Amino acid sequence: MSAEGALDLTHANDGGVYFVDAADFDALAAAAEEGHLYVCRADLAECHDKVELLRRLATALKLPAGFGQNWDALVDTLRDLGWLQGTGHVLLLDHANDLRQAAAKDFDTLLGILHESANFAIGENRPFFAFLSLPKHPMAMPSPRHS
Repeated sequence: MSAEGALDLTHANDGGVYFVDAADFDALAAAAEEGHLYVCRADLAECHDKVELLRRLATALKLPAGFGQNWDALVDTLRDLGWLQGTGHVLLLDHANDLRQAAAKDFDTLLGILHESANFAIGENRPFFAFLSLPKHPMAMPSPRHS
């Protein structure tokens, strides 16, 4: 975070996973584009399992048909988003609560992967942010994923 406490999407060290209101997505996308970051949106409405989650992320991230459709492939993909333009990347995951309620374990795994990806990007001094729209009532962040 900046000295004033506001999130600066161009600062790699501010990267991470954040829970927001879906109404914030347009402002986040505008700020990301102004900072020359690639914005990727995925709607997780009625997404109830890992298979559907990975399918939607593959579409949103414009992954090739050979994408592995598993957690390890997602980790590898999020560490190397070089085919996407931008000096960094912002993922906007709308309706994330649908996945959280239907498949809590998959949701937690996704959060762990996103955290891992953000930490990896920080190490490369590359902005990486994941914003998930969830209802009010913040929740505790999961610990990093363990293989």
